[in-house]
Parts: sequence; structure tokens; C-alpha cells
Amino acid sequence: MFRIVVDVMGGDFAPEAILRGAKLALENLPEVFLILVGPKEVLKTFPNSKQVDFLFTEEYVRMDESPGEVLKKKKRASIFLGLELLRDGVADAFVSAGNSGAVVAGSIFILGRIPGVRRPAIATLLPTLKEPMVLIDAGANVDSKAYDLYQFGLMASLFLETIWGRPKPRIALLSIGEESGKGNQLVKETHKLFSTSKLNYYGNIEGRDIYKGLVDVVVCDGFIGNICLKLSEGLAETILEMLKNEVKKSFLYLFGMYLSKGALTSFKKRTDWREYGGAPLLGVKGNVIISHGKSDAYAIKNAIKQALQFAKMDLYKKLEKAIEESLLEGEKVEE
Repeated sequence: MFRIVVDVMGGDFAPEAILRGAKLALENLPEVFLILVGPKEVLKTFPNSKQVDFLFTEEYVRMDESPGEVLKKKKRASIFLGLELLRDGVADAFVSAGNSGAVVAGSIFILGRIPGVRRPAIATLLPTLKEPMVLIDAGANVDSKAYDLYQFGLMASLFLETIWGRPKPRIALLSIGEESGKGNQLVKETHKLFSTSKLNYYGNIEGRDIYKGLVDVVVCDGFIGNICLKLSEGLAETILEMLKNEVKKSFLYLFGMYLSKGALTSFKKRTDWREYGGAPLLGVKGNVIISHGKSDAYAIKNAIKQALQFAKMDLYKKLEKAIEESLLEGEKVEE
């Protein structure tokens, strides 16, 4: 059994969607033991099971609260108590769809950073015409320095190589042009760092090429990364909605859509962010999965599934070892 802590009060649709997702996980993942953290009045409605335990607390972090403030004032918030269970070895992974800033801040303060890591980053898997690729950082850091972006690329590369067995992942830097001279000062400085490193650096990549599968990792600061992520989600949903509206205009269109139902279902599955469940926070001493704030029960179930997968792989310890070995081998550039 792998013990997964779930923040029941995290997300726009908490606690109902989180509890339903937890039930789905228990029905589909026999290796999971869940520790649900939240108010007693909320958790008492959850069915008793040999695969469930509860940690009661009345405090939780709202989506609009400042991470720095809640760290001081809400020490018994569900996010922080869940992370403490992970730190103390009571659990193997932590899942929250709540305030991502609070999850990141709490992870740094409670779990600590992997030695050698300046700033943790959110690594989001995105579909491409080929294999899925990693976008990093997807929102943990809104202001980053060139060395931070370099480390994001290093962590994502080690993540794919160590955990997914993808040799020498190709890393690209998101910019407004492929040429080395394009981009703002941050991009130009980061480009120089990647160019002098031992990483498999592809070069700059434009936003329109992200989904072609040319590279395995796309690096950017968290502000840009989060915008890219939300834009991608909105575009996929809009395309499907447009198709539905168009087919209503003609019986032939409707018949054609019926014939292509299998392809459309496959497309929807590949572009649906709920399939991935959540994104790992790389660089902290623990397996932390940050889910989308709008996660429904299906997304939460998949986030728990992902947490189980990373717990089985011992993600954070393998990443910690890989980073240590990489730095010892000289994979470090001047800050």
C-alpha cells in the first residue's frame, strides 16, 4: 500500500469534487491508502474503509489568499498539515488542487529543497504530435533569473531521463524567435547558460512549435508558463465547442461527425488536461502533485493515480540522486 495525502479543501469545486475523486481512486486503485485532510463535518460523510484515514482540521487556504500570510496565520491549514505528514514519512505523496502558491511555499518551508536546487518548479506534461513533453515552469515562480531557468531545464531533463527512461531529452527555451539574438534579456542570458552546458540543448523555440514534438522539454518562467498552459487548455476546449456548434448546422455535418466519433474521442482524450491529473513540483524533498484549481472528480482521481505512480518510482529520491550526481559531474554553470 502507498499512502497518499489529499487536501480535501483545495480547488474551486472542493470539497465535493475532491471527495468524489477520492472515492473513484479507491474504486480503481487497490494499492492506494488515502489520508484525507479537512474539516470533520466534511469528512464524516465519506464512507469508512480500510484504505482511508482522516486528519481533521477546520483551517484551509482559500484560492485568493496570500501564501506568505497563510503560512504565518494558518499553520493548521489542510495544505500544511498534509505536507507535514509527507515530511514525517507518514505518507508517500501529497495531492492538492488548492492555492498553488501556498502549496509551493509550504513545500519549500515544510519539506525543504533538494540540495543544489535554488527554486522548485512545476513540470506539466503536454501532448504533442509525437510523445508528451514537459513544460517547466508552469507557475511556481512568477519572477525568475537566468540560472533558475537553467535549473528548471536540468530538473526536467533528469525527470524525463530518470523516471521515464527518455535518453538525453532535448531542451528548448521558449522565445519570440528561433534565432539566438531574439527574446528579452532573461531569455538571452538563459540561452547562453544552456549553450555552455552539457545538456542536450535544442535552442530557442517559438510558441507555435511547442506541440510539434520537436523537443522533450520547453523551459520558461512561471508567469509565461502558466499563461501558455491556460491558453492551451482554453484553445482545446474552444475547438471542440466550435465543432459541436458547426455540426448542428447541417445533417451531413452531423453524420460526418458521427462517422468520425472515434477520432474525435481520441483527440479529446489527448488534449484533456484532466487525463494528466496534476503536475509534480520538482526540486522539493517529497512527491508533491499540484492539480488544476478547476479539477473535477475525474481529474482528482487521475492526480491520485499520478501520485501513486511517482510514489512507486520514488520520484523525489531518484531526482535528488540524479541532481547530486549531475552537479558532481560538473553539470553546473556560473550563476
